[in-house]
Amino acid sequence: MDGILKTKSATEENSKWNNMIKREKPLYARNNDIRSEFERDYTRIINCTAFRRLKHKTQVFFSPQNDHICTRLEHTIHVESVSSTIAKCLGLNRELTRAIATAHDLGHSPFGHQGEKILSEISKRDLGETFWHEKNGLVMVDKIEILEDNQKNKQNLNLTYAVRDGIISHCGEIDENKLKPREEYIDLENYKTPNQYAPYTWEGCAVKIADKISYLGRDIEDAITLGILDEHLEELYKLLSNNSKEPINNTVIINNLIYDLWKNSNEENGLCFSNETYELIKELKKFNYQNIYLSYKLNLSNKYFENILNTIYDALKETYKNKEKIEKLCPLLVKDFEEWLSNYWNLERKATLKNDVIFDVKNEKDYYRAIIYYISGMTDNYAINMYQQMIGF
Repeated sequence: MDGILKTKSATEENSKWNNMIKREKPLYARNNDIRSEFERDYTRIINCTAFRRLKHKTQVFFSPQNDHICTRLEHTIHVESVSSTIAKCLGLNRELTRAIATAHDLGHSPFGHQGEKILSEISKRDLGETFWHEKNGLVMVDKIEILEDNQKNKQNLNLTYAVRDGIISHCGEIDENKLKPREEYIDLENYKTPNQYAPYTWEGCAVKIADKISYLGRDIEDAITLGILDEHLEELYKLLSNNSKEPINNTVIINNLIYDLWKNSNEENGLCFSNETYELIKELKKFNYQNIYLSYKLNLSNKYFENILNTIYDALKETYKNKEKIEKLCPLLVKDFEEWLSNYWNLERKATLKNDVIFDVKNEKDYYRAIIYYISGMTDNYAINMYQQMIGF
């Protein structure tokens, strides 16, 4: 491994370094802390509740009883593994890639991309704003997730700029080759759409590529396990030129893609696949959409998800004017939401709470926005349980 991008790595020698490690507010210091800035970010991420809840959030396949189907947490681990390998091959900062990868999907809603679509429809209707998980991920680490410091004060994750940028810039849905970081240090609040800007660091680019590498291979493996691709295996073998009929699995696909990326990437071309492999990636993505993501079986649950999330949202929305009615319907949901909201609104502030007020409860739209953030943090199981309480007797 030649580490061809080592001089562009996120180190103190990089001209962007001071911007990379900048935090919105000073982070408390420990006299005996031996971690780097990015390692501190990593441990703050894995100790927050949004990270823990990823184990009960859908990646692609809603299969909560099947231990062998990829969850959002397992996908996160795959992205961390792939981006770390890419960083090692190219000479980039593995601590930074690990932190970005571990946090990249903290903004995902329950029920995967279908849940994201449902919340976006609600948000556009009631707020005139699009909901998208990359932006929501930045909101989560900047405003929603809180930890106690060594003085028992609570504050948000307060991550470095490089990690925050990697979260909102990670969109892996866009087809592109020759990915390079941007030079501009921008206010991340200026992001209006997914993929509006390239990541600020090469490490952020590595995570963006790793996200696509990770889900393409694993989604195929899961679909084979669940029998969704039984009628399309010959097409898949042909696509992968696997005439020997060796097993198609995630590790083989990932290894081949990483190797090709390493062989073709450099400072001039950016993170780059060979033309042949790039075309294969586009064909694999097309194959996955046609035969997995748009499959009849996978989409049977969409109405179910719509009912759950819209019912919860409408119920919490009603509490703004008629709290007593909803408390009788689902007292636990109302109680949990109010406890959550008390951390962020301008009423009943706790003396030890140091994070900012982000919701004005006298503003009806702020209240609706809070509901959307709250729902986006739910696990599949919690959302289902709240829904069943509301419709049951």
